Amino acid sequence: MSNPGFLSITDQVAEHLRSEILRGRWSIILPGKHQLAAELGVNNKTVQGALKQLEKTGLLLPQGAGRKRLINPRHRNTSRALRIALLLNDHELDEKIKLVLEIKHALTAAGHTIITLPKSLTTLRFDPKLVAAFVRKTEANAWIIFAGSRGVLEWFASQPVPAFALFGNRVGVKIPSVSPNKPPAVTEATRHLISLGHRRIVLLTRRALRLPHPTAGVAAYLDTLREHGCQAGEFNLPDWEETNVGFHACLHSLFKATPPTALIVDEVTYFVATMQFLLFQGLRVPADVSLICTDDDVALSHCDPPVACMRWDMRPVIHRIVQWAANISRGKADITQTLTPAEFVPGGTIGPVSNSPSR
Repeated sequence: MSNPGFLSITDQVAEHLRSEILRGRWSIILPGKHQLAAELGVNNKTVQGALKQLEKTGLLLPQGAGRKRLINPRHRNTSRALRIALLLNDHELDEKIKLVLEIKHALTAAGHTIITLPKSLTTLRFDPKLVAAFVRKTEANAWIIFAGSRGVLEWFASQPVPAFALFGNRVGVKIPSVSPNKPPAVTEATRHLISLGHRRIVLLTRRALRLPHPTAGVAAYLDTLREHGCQAGEFNLPDWEETNVGFHACLHSLFKATPPTALIVDEVTYFVATMQFLLFQGLRVPADVSLICTDDDVALSHCDPPVACMRWDMRPVIHRIVQWAANISRGKADITQTLTPAEFVPGGTIGPVSNSPSR
């Protein structure tokens, strides 16, 4: 019978250590055999045998009895693995978003460690002082901020620790970032609604994107309303408490007296909640209310008719984040702000304004 070629436990440990060294986890000195044995759950003898194998290949350089081994400079990785903290906007909503999951997977595959945080921007109340205190207590050497407010992003931009803005109110802030280029799509969507006779149009979006200054996408929406002689006040861009109760209170308030004829809803989770609200109010889409979602998502893929939305590809976004992490790990400065393409896709959730007197 032929030998199946299974690796011994010593060979497996040697291969694991070789992989970790080459990807840059350790750059100069390897931890001692006792520490490695405890980490890997094997005995000291097994680790010692693995280290001897790596010495024979020239990957490790012995320093004498009782001293830790050096990593051969010829084999050192010039990059280092990062401990990256992903500061989400809201744990309950963002942890399950496909983009967040794909970002974590891509960074982990690149050799970095993603730190699970006990707090989010929402629990920190978007307060730069609270964020600062939280960051100082977290053992991370790089940060990614998901949909951050302007104040929070300005604080990160002023710090020595590398930080990257994923979406958020980042215009004018000197921080590397990536986001779909939504302003042209928002402008096209708003113009399309106006061409169908809509004048009472409402954009529902998070406070961080509205205050203290609107993002480029929100500004494009307001500018388009003004260009066509429509109102551009609190009705069109309402403020609301960013909780489930607060969001539904906002919807009830909007439809209490003079209801909107069209809603542009930012983020798929809020869009789904809006559709449910309209259903229970007995309002038809698009006969009574037109709906547009600012994102496209697999959750909407089986809707018939298709949902009017703004479509963009997440792959360039993920690639940009991985690229930034690679640059930072090599000690290369990277403050590039990147926009990826986005387009407005008309769908069956928009239509002309109803002829009903109440509309």
